[in-house]
Amino acid sequence: MTIETVLSSTRMIPVLTINRVEDAVPLCTTLVEAGLLVLEITLRTAPALAAVAAAAKALPEATIGVGTLLDSADFARARDAGALFAVSPGLNMDLVDDAKAAGINYLPGIQTSSEAMTGYRAGLRSLKFFPAKASGGAHALQQLAPLYPGLRFCPTGGIGFADAPAYLAEPNVICFGGGLASPAGLVAAGDWSAISELAKRAASL
Repeated sequence: MTIETVLSSTRMIPVLTINRVEDAVPLCTTLVEAGLLVLEITLRTAPALAAVAAAAKALPEATIGVGTLLDSADFARARDAGALFAVSPGLNMDLVDDAKAAGINYLPGIQTSSEAMTGYRAGLRSLKFFPAKASGGAHALQQLAPLYPGLRFCPTGGIGFADAPAYLAEPNVICFGGGLASPAGLVAAGDWSAISELAKRAASL
């Protein structure tokens, strides 16, 4: 499995911030049953790695990854918890090397053309575009396309149901990520039914 395989298997990756480990399995199960089989659990909360481990054990058919990875040691922790890929908000070449050493698929983030070129010259062909909406949205990706025909992007940040189709229409967009299928309020309330409806809508984009 490569990061390209992971990204090309879905059109939308739910980005999940889990505050209670007991929410991990019902939330991820709801998303998977709705058709979203690739999930990103961010390392922004204390229970994040425990949530990854619980979800990976309960849902072997899903591809569980970690997001907001900032430190080298997190690669091994994520891998050992059962994560199959890792995502960072920015591009750091030390982390690119550390991901290879840990044997985990890696999607670093970029915002500028210079960062895209750095990633390309390092051999990367899939990159996160973040924060997508604040960085020019689909129009920015259009400008990058002729410069880097070998790159494909997963835009994340500020993307909603209304503008998601515009991103997905771009040839250099492989999928997109975000929290539109799992609003924090619904997760806190344990409203899996409402989340299921949003997830089905996202899966059909």
